[in-house]
Amino acid sequence: MPRHRAAEFRRFLDAVEARVPAHLDIHVVMDNASSHKTKLVRDWFAKRPRWQVQYTPTSASWINQVERFFALLTDDAIRRSAHHSTAELEAAIKAYIDAHNAEPKPFNWTKNADDILAAVQRFCQRTITVQVKCLGTSESGR
Repeated sequence: MPRHRAAEFRRFLDAVEARVPAHLDIHVVMDNASSHKTKLVRDWFAKRPRWQVQYTPTSASWINQVERFFALLTDDAIRRSAHHSTAELEAAIKAYIDAHNAEPKPFNWTKNADDILAAVQRFCQRTITVQVKCLGTSESGR
């Protein structure tokens, strides 16, 4: 949709609700966008127990495969192109999606859990070191 407000998200939820058979549960995994957490949306979910809602962790866009798809779309079809109108941009996006869907491939993780945890540990260690330097203390003085 052209806009990403709670009202548009709610219309999307209504469309999904109308199309999924009533006897099935619906599991939705989404990021922490403000439009996903408004009172309008929270109240909507509260009235529909078959909807199981999970949020991806904040600042963990790498875990969100939809964001990964949008990154590929941006890199492959939008960046470094010239679109002279919204209609041209929409056509380029549709062409990319059609081509992608003609030969779909799953996203595959390229790192194992140990590599990811080691990267997190390195990040935490750098963060602690920077905080200590900012405070003007040394590691040994703690």
